[in-house]
Formats: sequence, C-alpha cells, structure tokens
Amino acid sequence: MSFNIDFLAWRRVALIFSSIFLIVSVSSLFLKELNYGLDFTGGTLVELSYPDSANISEIRETLVNGGFSGAQVANFGSSKEVLIKLPGTVSDSLGSEIVTLLGSVSLNQEIDLRRIEYVGPQIGSELRDDGGTAMLIALAFMMLYIAFRFQSMFAGAAVIALVHDVIIVVGIFSLIEIEFDLTVLAALLAVIGYSLNDTIVVSDRIRENIRSMESDSTEEIINTSLNQTLGRTLITSLTTLLVLFSLYLLGGELIKNFALALIFGVIIGTYSSIYIAANALVMMGLSKDHLRVEEPENVDENILP
Repeated sequence: MSFNIDFLAWRRVALIFSSIFLIVSVSSLFLKELNYGLDFTGGTLVELSYPDSANISEIRETLVNGGFSGAQVANFGSSKEVLIKLPGTVSDSLGSEIVTLLGSVSLNQEIDLRRIEYVGPQIGSELRDDGGTAMLIALAFMMLYIAFRFQSMFAGAAVIALVHDVIIVVGIFSLIEIEFDLTVLAALLAVIGYSLNDTIVVSDRIRENIRSMESDSTEEIINTSLNQTLGRTLITSLTTLLVLFSLYLLGGELIKNFALALIFGVIIGTYSSIYIAANALVMMGLSKDHLRVEEPENVDENILP
C-alpha cells in the first residue's frame, strides 16, 4: 500500500485544530471538573443475583422511590446478576435493606446478596492521587526510554503527543460528563502505551530516512516517513477500533466507559502520531546534524609499533 500525501502542508491547520481542542478540554476540566465515579468519591457497591432476568429499570425506580437517589444499576456478567452503586452511602445493614426493598417489589423472586463492598471518601481520594501519580511516572519513564533509544528531541516530541492525547481524552469525559472511574484511568494508561507505540514506529522510520535519504529537507524526509508508515498505522488502528466498538456495544455496562475512553484514545493517538509528534520535530528544528554518525578518524599505520 503506497501513499503520497503532503501531511506537513496541513500542519498549521492541525496545530490550530489541536490548540482549540486543548483549550476547550482544559477549560472544561477547570470549570466543570470530572464526574468522578464511586472508586474516587466513596460509596457502596452491592452485587445481587436474581433467579431470572432482572428488570434494571424497575430496580432503579424502586431504589429511587426507597430513598436511594443517585443509585447506578447495571447487569454484571449476565442478565441475572445486578451491580448497584450507591454514592456516599456506607452502612453495615445496607445490603439487607436493599434486598428487603427490592424483594417487596419482586415478590415471586428470591434475591441473593452476593457481595457488598465499601469505599470510603479517604480511600477514593487516595486512589485518585495514586492514579495520577502512576500516569506521571509512566510518562517520565517513557520519555527516558525514548531519549535513550532514539534522541532527546524524539523524546520531547513523543511526550508532547502523549500529553496532547491524555488531556483531550480526559477533557472529552469532563465535557460530556461521563463517569470517570478506575476503568477509565486504566484505559488512559493503555492509551499512553498505544499512542507511544505509533509514535515510536514513525520516529524510527524518520531516523532511518534522515540517515539514508539524500534530501536535506527535514519536511520532505518526515513526509516520506509518514507515508511509508501510514498503511501500518491505519490497519492497526482500524482493527483495534473494531474490537473496541464490539466491547462498547456488547460488553455490558461496566466496561462501556473503559471501551469509550480507548476509542477516543486510539482515534486521537493515530492523529497525534501523524501530526503532533511530526509537527513537534519540525518546530524543534530536527536536521541531519542531530543524527549524524561520526566516522572514526583514519589512523596512520606508520606510527603504529
């Protein structure tokens, strides 16, 4: 598969496009913040088992009428298993209260309390802080690896692309108020790895072409490299998106936000590996001099003993 697209001719448009998305994302994070899930805010998680398929809408309505406003209800594994999340509610007798309340509506069904878990606000806050720290550590180690494996300029471009991807994905979750929980945090770490993989493939080809191509134009070399890797990038992204869309549509309520974060991440990561990382290299003034391999000096054999 051969392409001949002048990607860098659109780099200023891409810069404006990305700047707008970043401004909107950062503004949303400051003004609206994130809609943190139970993992970060604290609350109670209750798992129930029904003998037959559970009516999620009826369960949700019963809980609201019973005073449990804000309850999140979803199937867990099968249509007979139900997971209930109650924000800000911690009580030893809560499980039996919910079973009694739901049993008063479903008279012909025996409801089994499988498990009940509590997450305190302090633990939720610690999880949030630890998750953010883990993301920063991952970025730092990746930057060190790329700087060691390639060159510091490539490391800087890769980190710019990764930060770009993470901020926009998190900003989208803030903007449309999708619940942000541990599964989404895990998806963000996966997005960092996926985006980095694409960026490394492109960077490696740029490095090879800078050393092998006769052209002294950095933009021409980068364009050639992007076209050479475009087929691989598109095939990888499309096959990954097929799996993620399947997870989103068929995987159930519990992993829907995880799949959605990865869908956003793969799309934005594919875009950033082409435009953001390459654009950053051009703006940082990458040239053949940065990757020039010095030839060993000739030694006069007459002076050797």
